[in-house]
Amino acid sequence: MNIFELKGNRDGVKSVTCKNKTNKTMDLNKMLNLTGMVALVTGGGNGIGCGSVRILAEAGADVVIGDVNLAAAEEVAEDIREMGRRALALKCDVTRDADLMNLVERTIVEFGKLNILVNNVGVGGGGRENPFRVTVEYFERIFKVNVFSAWRLCQLAVPYMKQAGYGSIVNITSMGSINRSPNMSAYASSKAALNHMTANLAMDFGPDVRINAVGPGAVETQALASVLTPEIEKKMLEHTPIKRLGEIEDIAGAVLFFAAPISSWITGQVLFVNGGGVQTLD
Repeated sequence: MNIFELKGNRDGVKSVTCKNKTNKTMDLNKMLNLTGMVALVTGGGNGIGCGSVRILAEAGADVVIGDVNLAAAEEVAEDIREMGRRALALKCDVTRDADLMNLVERTIVEFGKLNILVNNVGVGGGGRENPFRVTVEYFERIFKVNVFSAWRLCQLAVPYMKQAGYGSIVNITSMGSINRSPNMSAYASSKAALNHMTANLAMDFGPDVRINAVGPGAVETQALASVLTPEIEKKMLEHTPIKRLGEIEDIAGAVLFFAAPISSWITGQVLFVNGGGVQTLD
């Protein structure tokens, strides 16, 4: 623990120095080290989920990969095993409560504990949500995938995190949660709900378990590629100080930050990773 100490000089002017109360130096490797921890990532078979799995494994964690595409999850798991980490791939449709329960139960059976949960899976958006054309069932599904599945997995996972003595949850939200864009009402409002849910659950889970959210801007994924044109990209970059679109590694780095001990005094926060700008599809 660091404390600030006031000292006077010959002129009577106070100066502030930082003194380490425990006389220990800060070990950066330890602050980012996940060795011995177990991480569960939904939608881990591709995109941001896959990037999150890889960086958590590189930091030392064993990983459980839940994905509706079991073949994709197995492929990522095999790569992780080649890194010398343990990995388990499970088929999971996050709209099925039985699948969510199985994710957590199998994690405990196979690895004995759970420390990190990344609620990555999400659907919707892309400027395709004309409010006069989307159905009530569509709107309900967006919230079931983007909000309820995260809430339910938190409910299932947190007791095991408390038992393990370390817990960190990272929800993947979106810049859409704070942007105002046409034809995005279902997706954007679901991600806004995820932001506020994160802040409120921090009050319920602390001090033993932390929960934060990462909000990607426009990231080069398959989902973005389905709607991106050169004209849209040009317009996005006009409002982005770091003149490029995001990469999966940019988001994965933020996930690692929240998952690791380096962020041990941070909870209930949303970190937008967006190159300093606002990228919208309109």
